[in-house]
Amino acid sequence: MTTTATRFDGQVLVPGDIGYDSARTVWNAMIDRRPRMIVRAAGVADVVAAVRMAREQDLEIGVRCGGHNAAGFAVPDGGLMIDLTSMGGVQVDPVRRRARVQGGALLGALDRASQAYGLATTAGNVSHTGVGGLTLGGGMGWLARQHGLTCDNVLSYTVVTAAGEVVTASRAENPDLFWGLRGGGGNFGIVTEFEFQLHRTGTRTLVAEFDFRAEDAVPVIEGWRDLNAVAPREATFTADVASRPTGPIATVGFVWVGDPDEGRRLLPAMRALGRPLASRVTTPSYLELQQRYDSTGGHAYRRYSNGHHLRRFPTAAIEAFLLRGGSDLSASPHLPSVDLQAHGGAIDDVPDADAAFSQRGTMFEFGAGSRWSDPAEDAARMGAARAAGASLAPYASGIYVNSLMADELAEGRRGVRRAYSAEKLARLTTLKDAYDPANVFHLNQNIRPTQ
Repeated sequence: MTTTATRFDGQVLVPGDIGYDSARTVWNAMIDRRPRMIVRAAGVADVVAAVRMAREQDLEIGVRCGGHNAAGFAVPDGGLMIDLTSMGGVQVDPVRRRARVQGGALLGALDRASQAYGLATTAGNVSHTGVGGLTLGGGMGWLARQHGLTCDNVLSYTVVTAAGEVVTASRAENPDLFWGLRGGGGNFGIVTEFEFQLHRTGTRTLVAEFDFRAEDAVPVIEGWRDLNAVAPREATFTADVASRPTGPIATVGFVWVGDPDEGRRLLPAMRALGRPLASRVTTPSYLELQQRYDSTGGHAYRRYSNGHHLRRFPTAAIEAFLLRGGSDLSASPHLPSVDLQAHGGAIDDVPDADAAFSQRGTMFEFGAGSRWSDPAEDAARMGAARAAGASLAPYASGIYVNSLMADELAEGRRGVRRAYSAEKLARLTTLKDAYDPANVFHLNQNIRPTQ
């Protein structure tokens, strides 16, 4: 297909074309922007051509993989969306335990291809998330305590730069770029292929959950927190609070990747925390575990979230967690769900200076999230999530860069300073100056160049 004298092997969509509206629709239904053009790239050459054309025509560039970023960075209003979803292939070498993953692949494709051999690498908790966005921000998942973040398992990147050049980044080749791509987001180019290290994980898991009335949960969560401090790396401790018809419920538990019988050794200690209203112990396959939140994480809802990394979680923080930003446990029908997921283990084994990712040493990642359908609820839902986040802010050490929302990023460098140390932000700025001095790739958690 030809457009404006540029030839693409993939599909080009403009307003009015069949498929245009579905292509511009992303995970957060609050995003309703209309690109001037959508290039569904068939390969690296299309990505190069699209970047060069956008620069020639002074069009903003958005890059779509899974479309999960809640701020909708993939969809530039009046700009050019480079849609990588047609580039979704995964090739696994089971002998070398490597996977080559195209830039538009979803986590589910990576999981399915690697689990055929009993292998896996750290990936997120929703299978229709894009590999690219998750990995470039760092990448947390159920294997992180055993094998590090997703970005810690990347061996090399193939990148299309702002100049329209194709380069490789690894520890041996362009190591400065390799460092920045491991947690620095989409600031330095468009990754068209990742090479991952895989691990022998098997295919079995165990999930344990125990429900308590929120008003009774402070001592339960204190005990759960203390158990987490000595938990084996196969276990990732989780907790959440959500509104139910009978009142707010606090759920504590863990996810175990490995032999379920080994995981069951933690159950007596969990049951000793208190008498739950209900409990669930299941043994999903790893693929089933990875799809467990696909429904709650599904498309077509309006969404807003607020998050923190927590290095400590004292009793006062537990009380704030249970209140969810409200004045009492069920103060508002718009209170968000809140959750915690444990870090530690292999995440902390990686030296802090090894990658741009800056939040090693985190105890728990906190999130307050809301989803709804009625636009009339926007202000109330977003305000409630912000309030829940603000209540935990005194205990926060930073934020996961992929959790930064558009309103926080509108604050400029103040927003990204929550995700990176001052030293790393300075190094990232130097890298931005080298690879994208004109800030062509700015629809992201933006590292602004010096000029």
